[in-house]
Amino acid sequence: MIDVRGLRVRYGDYEAVKGVSFALGAREILGIVGESGSGKSTIAKAIMGLVSPSAGTIVNRARSTQMIFQDAVGSLNPRMTVRQTLEEVIRVRRATRRKPHELVEMVGLSDAVLNQYPREMSGGQCQRVSIARALACEPEVLVADEPVSALDVSVQARVLNLLRDLRSELGLSILLIAHDLAVVKNVCDRICVMERGLFVDAGDAEAVFEHPKSEYTKRLLTAVPRL
Repeated sequence: MIDVRGLRVRYGDYEAVKGVSFALGAREILGIVGESGSGKSTIAKAIMGLVSPSAGTIVNRARSTQMIFQDAVGSLNPRMTVRQTLEEVIRVRRATRRKPHELVEMVGLSDAVLNQYPREMSGGQCQRVSIARALACEPEVLVADEPVSALDVSVQARVLNLLRDLRSELGLSILLIAHDLAVVKNVCDRICVMERGLFVDAGDAEAVFEHPKSEYTKRLLTAVPRL
């Protein structure tokens, strides 16, 4: 669905992404993992056209690509109810066949939230609403930039399971950006580990966890709880 080759992104004299290549397949969840400042969110922004590459190519074959942001509360208009937020997307896009109550049901929320404002909901509920808003555009690809890092651990698991279920139900491809390998362990099909603008490990999720190639990946794995 998305093919990235030799991507480089500069901010002035600072090169945040130093020539990375990867592909996101149909119905695949691909994780890009790295610490703050590694360049992973810059890749997401480049795919969405929010920053311009200094070199390389991005080929996006998806009919629609939507982004899920880390700050779910901040990404929602505080003056609009959930219903108004979803109706605005439906009106502007003129593509979705779904109604607001169907969209919130898809993300595991009740109709009661339709009349609520962001300040009246929990962080997990706001993140589900932001996912519903993305689904209103009937995307083929979701770019999820640290979608659970601001949530409690128990809520993180529910939101990640929701993304995995939506992949199965809707045939979505998902690019999942995270700073914690534990977050992507049971969700992603493949993982790319990023350090200082470069991929230092990449492969099937199981292979990255069981046979890490770089010392950086090994350090990240020490923070992953073992059952």
